[in-house]
Amino acid sequence: MKRSTSGAGDGRAARPTAHELARYEGLFAARTRGMKSSAMREMMALTERPDVISLAGGLPDTSTFAPELYAKLMSRVAAESTARALQYGPTEGMESTVECIVEVMAAEGTMIDPGEVIVTTGGQQVIDLVCKTLIDPGDVIVAEAPTYPGAVPTFSAYQAEVEQIEMDGDGMPIDALESVLDRLQAEGRRPKFIYTIPNFHNPGGVTMSLARRRRLVEVARERELLVLEDNPYGLLRYEGEPLPTLYSLDAEAVGRGGASDLVIYLGTFSKILSPGLRLGWAVAPRAVLEKLNLGKQGADLCSSPMTQLFVAAYFSDRDWRVYLETLKSLYRRRRDVMLEALEEHFGGRASWTRPEGGLFIWATLDGNVDTTDLLARSEGVAFVPGRAAYADGRSGSSSMRLNFAGVAEDDIRAGVRRIGEALGGQAGLFGALSGSSGGPARGADASPEPEQQGTEPGLADVLQLPLRHDDGESRRRRDR
Repeated sequence: MKRSTSGAGDGRAARPTAHELARYEGLFAARTRGMKSSAMREMMALTERPDVISLAGGLPDTSTFAPELYAKLMSRVAAESTARALQYGPTEGMESTVECIVEVMAAEGTMIDPGEVIVTTGGQQVIDLVCKTLIDPGDVIVAEAPTYPGAVPTFSAYQAEVEQIEMDGDGMPIDALESVLDRLQAEGRRPKFIYTIPNFHNPGGVTMSLARRRRLVEVARERELLVLEDNPYGLLRYEGEPLPTLYSLDAEAVGRGGASDLVIYLGTFSKILSPGLRLGWAVAPRAVLEKLNLGKQGADLCSSPMTQLFVAAYFSDRDWRVYLETLKSLYRRRRDVMLEALEEHFGGRASWTRPEGGLFIWATLDGNVDTTDLLARSEGVAFVPGRAAYADGRSGSSSMRLNFAGVAEDDIRAGVRRIGEALGGQAGLFGALSGSSGGPARGADASPEPEQQGTEPGLADVLQLPLRHDDGESRRRRDR
């Protein structure tokens, strides 16, 4: 029996009316006034429609995981560990899962102490627990601009003030960071932590240079500041040389054999295995880890033993890196297909990043085109408007985040073409209002879906973010 939906015909609860909200206004905590909805969650209903191509969510392609393997591993968990799988587990995580985490981080050149790990319900919970542990209303968080759209509602929920630093092609400029820190110090305010996504940034697509990584760690040590390193994508590199994690650089600064005492590392199985497992982790200084543990006890007691045992069974059954290579090959080709489609349908009217890995391309449109409005005009395709990546909700209005990993190649081409068609119409509207000329989108007259091209990947004349020189198959997919 479906819940009453007050007029919603799809089984989901309708939004409360202003009258209904007013009835409970006096009961809501003050922090709820600043809460924001996640941009990705808002588009769930839209992207469930089979006629909608979703370039919006931060989705890996879970159709690549063999059903036979899933059945085999679940049967193994059932045969060997039914009682444990159905029981509560330790808040900090099961030992077998922590061993898998140690192995994953070692693959990225980062050695950790298993005693400084906490298993979480997805990487998103790490952000929430760090804010719960560190943030009082009015405290400052420093983040990149743009930043992860899923972090913005969390920062807002804890009533943090977010200082965002505009990135370029090498990530966050550390001289700009130092200027912001100097200003905050003069105002008597000290950030609780610096939040950064150094590898294949979500949504920016750029990677922080080695020189900036080293300097960021130096600045954090000089000023005794915590850094939250969000690294879901580090192993999804398609070209170029891997760079050390901030955690490993700080551990190196501490001394031989030491662990980082200023970097909180966030990892997840979502992008290298499956987001449906809802398993992430944090590696943190022991004093911070203890508080994270207390916060998690109050949130969910423990992450699912069932999925933790599934991960342990997977790692013991096969070499997980073979599956990772399969994903990388698939995503690399899809990235190139999206770059080709952007050149065909956005060329001359936008710039975009060319990521060396990860899941996202960040595109910025020329002129006064608002991507929130463009989303409403884009028939049968979804993306994340740029405003969702800014704490003020106003910046980034001409930008958009596009996911290429979770969508088949033909859908990538069709989705970008549809956005280009809508862009052509919107540009024409602005031209009529301003008196300037604005032609239709390239490819806007092509009604059939484009055929798969035989062109070489990577030939798009991609416009990238400027570099500074201050230091050396499925259509029904959603979310991260």
